[in-house]
Amino acid sequence: MMVGVLLAAGASTRMGRPKALLARGRESWIAHGIRNLWSACDDVVVVLGAGAQGIRGRTVEEFERLVGSESFGRDLKAAQRHHADRLEVRFVVNRAWRRGMLSSARAGLRAALRYQPSAVVVLPVDHPALRRATVLDLATVMAQALHADHTQKRARRGAARAAFSYALVPRFRRRRGHPVVLSAALARAVAADAGAEDLSDAIRRNARLVGYLDVKDPGVTRNVNRPGE
Repeated sequence: MMVGVLLAAGASTRMGRPKALLARGRESWIAHGIRNLWSACDDVVVVLGAGAQGIRGRTVEEFERLVGSESFGRDLKAAQRHHADRLEVRFVVNRAWRRGMLSSARAGLRAALRYQPSAVVVLPVDHPALRRATVLDLATVMAQALHADHTQKRARRGAARAAFSYALVPRFRRRRGHPVVLSAALARAVAADAGAEDLSDAIRRNARLVGYLDVKDPGVTRNVNRPGE
């Protein structure tokens, strides 16, 4: 099982209003991010900070309208492919959101690890052009890597090995982007790393291996910070 972490805690000062509630077509960016993560994850942890109460309330209202729709039915059907029997959203509030994205990522990872996932998919909310198929591709490659690691451990008949601390990062035209997928071992290490400068630094400091998946999705690199971008 994989768990998603959607980072939506920032104040959106350059945008001038909460990014999470901006619209992409008929749905908010936060709903779009949650549904993208659902394509590969049973549970999604949404990390809120600035304006948390209002954003959570608006998001709940949006999903109350969505449940029962044909679109939501497609989400449930897609979830069956990764053997999910339900789709869940959990909200956590990062009181230290002013410290930056890493503090929110660490809060989200700590919450996600309570569900004992095999891996965690971390996505900032300001990637509204990301394609759902890209999330699924990243999750599939990570699952294959974890399966290969498990097979190798069995072949060694229980020989002691360090946990597989692995990150998978999408790349579009040689530019790295989001979401990043962390094995459970790496998620635990990043969640505990109080000395890193940012999420990329935390991954570099703690990963035994960082893999890259070249994708045809420009949405992985398109983080939107200002109106009109």
